[in-house]
Amino acid sequence: MEEKIKSLSESFDMKRSDGKYQLPKRDKRNSISLIRYADDLVILHESEEAIHQCHQVIAEWLQQMGLELKPNKTRIAHSLESYREEEKGFDFLGFHISQYKAGKCRSGKDSNGNLLGFKTLISPSQKSQKKHYAKVAEVIEKHRGKSQVALIKNLNPIINGWCNYFKPYQSSKAFSKIDYLIWWKLWKWGKHRHRNKGSKWLSSKYWHTKKGDNWIFSTREHSNPYHLMKHSSVSTNTGYIKVKGESSPYNGDLIYWSSRMGKNPLVSKRMATLLKRQKGICPYCGLNFQDGDIIELDHIIPKSLGGKDEYQNWQLLHRHCHDSKTSMDGSCGTKSDCNRVKPKSPSDIPKNYYWIEDMLVVT
Repeated sequence: MEEKIKSLSESFDMKRSDGKYQLPKRDKRNSISLIRYADDLVILHESEEAIHQCHQVIAEWLQQMGLELKPNKTRIAHSLESYREEEKGFDFLGFHISQYKAGKCRSGKDSNGNLLGFKTLISPSQKSQKKHYAKVAEVIEKHRGKSQVALIKNLNPIINGWCNYFKPYQSSKAFSKIDYLIWWKLWKWGKHRHRNKGSKWLSSKYWHTKKGDNWIFSTREHSNPYHLMKHSSVSTNTGYIKVKGESSPYNGDLIYWSSRMGKNPLVSKRMATLLKRQKGICPYCGLNFQDGDIIELDHIIPKSLGGKDEYQNWQLLHRHCHDSKTSMDGSCGTKSDCNRVKPKSPSDIPKNYYWIEDMLVVT
C-alpha cells in the first residue's frame, strides 16, 4: 500500500514556488505521509485533491482482497480549520491531532527552518480519556469492600501504563482533569466505607502529605506506605524519537530495536540493556553497530586486574575492537574470548607451523 501511494504522489500537480515548473519526483514522494498501524491508517497531504486520489487508490487496492473502507470511520478533515462542517483535527490511536495558529515565538518550523504560522497539538482524545476514567472508576467500585492497599495495588498499574503511553505529547491538561475526577471518586469510596465519619477524619485517614502535596491517597502502614500514583506527577511533552525509515520489529533488525527499546525477545536481556545504554554505538571505535556485526561482551576493567562482573563494568564491542582493546588493557587474555587475541607460545605450535609477519602458516 505504501509503495502504491508513493508512486501515485509522483503524478501530483505540485509546482515550485515560482509556479513555472513541477517539483522533482523526490519532493513529491516526500510531500505525502502514510501512517499505518494494524487496520488503522492516516494519510497527510496539503492538497485536498491528492487526498481524494489516495482514497480512491486505497479503496481499489482493498477491493482486490475483498475488503473495503468503513464509511463511518473514514473522514477527510483539516488539521487547522473546520472543513465541510467537520471539526478540525482527527483522532488516531487514542490521540487527538490538531493545529492552531501561533505567533513567531511559538510557531512550528519546516525542515528548512522557516516559520509555519501554526503549532501542532497532540493530546489524548476525549474517547481515550472517557475510556480510561471508566476503567479506573470500575476498579474503585469493585473494591468498595476491600482495603486501601488492595485498591492502590490494582489502580497503579492502570494509571502508570496509560500515562506512559500519552506522556511524550501535550497531555498535562488531560492528566490534571482525570486526577480531579479520580479524587472525587475516591472521596465517594471513602464516604461509602465510613458513613458516620466527617470530612476531616476521612481526609486524615486516607490522604497524607508527601513532597508538599497534602492530597496523596496513601496508607500509613509499614515503613514504606503505599500511595496512589497521580497522572499529573508524570512529566509530559517528553518527545518521541521517530522510527527510522521503514524499520519494523518484525524485519529482523535486532540491533536497531534492542538499542531503541532496551529489550527484544530474540536478544538476551543483558545485551539489549547494554545496547540501549550505549545507544547502539561501540565505545571503542565510535561507530554504530550494524545488523550482522559480531558483538562481544567486554569488561571495562579486566577481571584479571580486579574488575567486577557487573553491569557497571560491562560494555559491548565489535569483535575486532574487543581484540584490539584486550591486547592493550593489561588483560591476561585468559577470560571468555580474550584468549584468541594473545598469540600462543612457540611451545604450543606444531613443528610444521611458523609465524611469518604475524601470520601462522604451515609448510
